Amino acid sequence: MSPKNVPTPGRRPATPASESPGRTPFAIVLSLAVSLTVSLTVSLAVSLTVSLAVSPLAGQAMQKPPLPASDEETTARLEASSRHGEWVQVDAGGGDQVKAWLVYPERSDPAPVVVVIHEIFGLADWVRAVADQLAADGFIAIAPDLLSGKGPNGGGSESLGADGARGLIPQLDRDEIVRRLDAAAHYAMNLPAARKRYGVIGFCWGGSTSFFYATRQPELGGAVVYYGSSPEVSQLAAVRAPVLGLYGGDDARVNATIPPAEGELKRLGRRFEYHIYEGAGHGFLRAQGGREGANLRASEQAWPATLAFLRRELGR
Repeated sequence: MSPKNVPTPGRRPATPASESPGRTPFAIVLSLAVSLTVSLTVSLAVSLTVSLAVSPLAGQAMQKPPLPASDEETTARLEASSRHGEWVQVDAGGGDQVKAWLVYPERSDPAPVVVVIHEIFGLADWVRAVADQLAADGFIAIAPDLLSGKGPNGGGSESLGADGARGLIPQLDRDEIVRRLDAAAHYAMNLPAARKRYGVIGFCWGGSTSFFYATRQPELGGAVVYYGSSPEVSQLAAVRAPVLGLYGGDDARVNATIPPAEGELKRLGRRFEYHIYEGAGHGFLRAQGGREGANLRASEQAWPATLAFLRRELGR
C-alpha cells in the first residue's frame, strides 16, 4: 500500500518540495516517515486482531480444562463418550469376584492406572463418569464395586440402590476393602496397555478410604482424597505415598480431621498437600451447580490440581 504523498517509482511526486512553501526537505521526509509508521502500525494491529479472532487455537487457549460430569450431566456424558469402557470381573482371591468399570484412554503408549473409589452410595453412574473423564485425561481408570456380592442374590450396587448401599458400606471389612482395591489395581496394571504404576482417588466415603488405603499399601504411587476424613493419627506412620486432599470450606465435620493429620505427617516427613475451597460444600465435584457457584469454582480448581498431582506422581 502506498501512503498519500509517497513517490511511486516512474512517476512524479504529487507535491514536489519546490511547491511546498515554508517546508524544508527534512520536514517533508519526517512527515512521510511518521505517516508510513502509523499506517503500518494500524495495518498490523488489524491483521493480528483478525487472525486471533478466526484462529481455532486462540479459542482453545481460552477454554478451561474439562471437568468430570456433574450429577445432572452424567447420563449424557457417558452416552457421548468416545472412549472404550467395559465391565470386567476382577479376581480378588478366595473365590471373591469383584465387578468393576474399566475405561481406556485414547493414546498410543502405555498409560498409568487410577483406581476410582466410589462414594457411600455405591458404584453409581456418576463414578463411572469420573472414570471416563480420567481416561479422557490420559489414565486407565478402573472403578471397583466394593459392594460386589453384598446385595440381593449376590448382586452389588446395582441391586441395592443408594439407600441400601448407605446401609451396607459402614459394615464392610477393611481388610476386604484393601484386598479388593489391590486386586483392581493389579488387574489394570497387568493390561497390555498399562504401566506398572498406579494411584487411587476417592470421594466422600471413598475419599476417606483413599486416605486409609495409603496407610496399608506401600507400593501406592499417590492418593487423592476428595472431602474424606483423615485416618487416625496412630495409623499415619505407615503412609508412604504422597497424599492430595481437596475439601469444601463448609464441611467442618471432615475438615476437623485435617490438622491432626497434617501435623503428624509433617512430623514424619511425609508429603501431604491440601486445598480448602471457600464456600464449597461436601460433595462439590458431583453437585457442581450448588451453593451459588462456590461448588463449581471449587471444581474448576480442584480437578486441574488432581491431574497435576497424578501426572507428577504417576507420569503422563
